[in-house]
Amino acid sequence: DRLYMSISPAGTAELATGDQPSGHQPQGSLAKLMVGAVGIVFGDIGTSPIYAFRETFAGHHTLRPDALHVYGVLSLIFWSMLIIVALKYVTIIMRADNKGEGGSLALLALINRTATDGEKKKWTMGIVMLGVFATALFYGDSMITPAISVLSAVEGLTTVQAGFEPYVVPTAIGILVGLFAIQSRGTAKVGLMFGPIMLVYFVTLAVLGAMHIVEHPDVFVQMLNPLNAFRFYIAEPLPAFIAMGSVVLAVTGAEALYADMGHFGRKPIRLSWLAFVLPAP
Repeated sequence: DRLYMSISPAGTAELATGDQPSGHQPQGSLAKLMVGAVGIVFGDIGTSPIYAFRETFAGHHTLRPDALHVYGVLSLIFWSMLIIVALKYVTIIMRADNKGEGGSLALLALINRTATDGEKKKWTMGIVMLGVFATALFYGDSMITPAISVLSAVEGLTTVQAGFEPYVVPTAIGILVGLFAIQSRGTAKVGLMFGPIMLVYFVTLAVLGAMHIVEHPDVFVQMLNPLNAFRFYIAEPLPAFIAMGSVVLAVTGAEALYADMGHFGRKPIRLSWLAFVLPAP
């Protein structure tokens, strides 16, 4: 459904808002749209920082969980989310909509609609190829992200009880099949179904995080300090570069903010991110 909205600049949706300048204008209360946005848009990015941090200290290129690495990785994750999600997507890219719709091809349609004939002749081929390339990346992300997110979440059961390990893959497959089975009901219904669940999830993260921040406030302060990321790179350039391959997992799903803009509107997505989702993890 997200892909459909990305490809179809003039597509329809069941949720709407009045903050779009023209064209597609879904309707609904701000609170309802924000709950739907939390359920649809932020489900992926809400879990991403958790498994991104885990993957950074696991695998073939393991890092020692000492102060340099922990503070460095936390700083990299925090500032990656702030720069890529809050600045790039929420502040800049979401300002560019094609009649209320977002997504790579919606942006391509906007460029073609506003460009002059001479500019179209000069830049059409390059712009079209960029649009196709962006869509190919979106297809790839749409294939790997659900599997990684769901599998990582189910793997968390093994930290409680190691006996769950044989059931991790079958459970993840069952969840994915169920999600795709109900997706055809439409974004509005799916959003309102998962919105309350994600609200509870983010509130739980916030409460647990606040409890640990009270116990170890220095960790929170060090995370906000970008110098820790620079210290990590200066001390160990190659391990830091390799770790960045896992850190970028923290922003998987960020493109949903732009691609789903036609479903919920610019204002509900921005408010949900800045006032609720960003502070929670």
